[in-house]
Amino acid sequence: MKLRNTMWSGLATFLCVATWGFAQTPDIARIEYMTMPRNDQGAKLSRIKLVANLPIILKDSSSIIVGGEYNRLSYGLRREGISEQVEGLRHLHVADFNLAYVYRYNKFWRIIGLVTPRLSSTLGEPIEKGDISFNATAGVLRERKDVDKPTILVLGIAYNSTVALRVPLPIVYFEKRFHKHWTYVLGAPKTAIKYHFNEKHQLQSEFILDGYYVNLQSSILLPGGLGATSISSSAALTTLGYQYAIKKSTFLYIYGGHTLFQKGVLRNSDRDDIFTLNDGPSFYMRAGFRIGL
Repeated sequence: MKLRNTMWSGLATFLCVATWGFAQTPDIARIEYMTMPRNDQGAKLSRIKLVANLPIILKDSSSIIVGGEYNRLSYGLRREGISEQVEGLRHLHVADFNLAYVYRYNKFWRIIGLVTPRLSSTLGEPIEKGDISFNATAGVLRERKDVDKPTILVLGIAYNSTVALRVPLPIVYFEKRFHKHWTYVLGAPKTAIKYHFNEKHQLQSEFILDGYYVNLQSSILLPGGLGATSISSSAALTTLGYQYAIKKSTFLYIYGGHTLFQKGVLRNSDRDDIFTLNDGPSFYMRAGFRIGL
């Protein structure tokens, strides 16, 4: 059972960190706040996300996208029976540098390569080797816009050096507007159904995977002499939200929901789960502003 739980946690985290930006149209800019209030495990989490990307169009209509994403996670755990070191976990930082090349093969198909050096750390001390990791993604995208039922299809593979299962895993993402008012999305880390009132107002129900992995610059000593060197979390959530288009490609949005599964753990140097921080249900809310490509 422990092995199966560890594999699920690792796979969910992998899908989040390796796939999230690839199967979606990237944003030029995004500012987002997310919160999960304190639950019956005494755990709470909030996140500030900042995204900026610069597309550079080449002569052959291909493009290079240079950008980055920063996430500041504020974690709080308060319950009996845990050490001061564990309770002292507060701010976690995840920063990505993204470099993507998009080759326009023809009118519908594009070939995409993405490399993402990542800094994920508590940043209480100078940056060390364990703070840096590397992600890489490659695949193809087919987009049909000017048809009665527009579609987006993404097929690819993704590699993430922070998970225990260090092999490339497949990516599948499909989106279709099958009716004037309806769109569905199938894939990971997001499956959704959207209702378009018009071009400005949209409701969306989602099933999403979310998570993070962060290196602990100072190891945490646990009972039994166990030492934790990293913290990771994975969650499956359902949400319902509203999006308003200020103008084309510029949006305000707000979503609320609840976890279906959640597991936050401390891991040792072999990346085995050694202490459960939070495995209880939580409410979830996020809101933000974004400018899409």
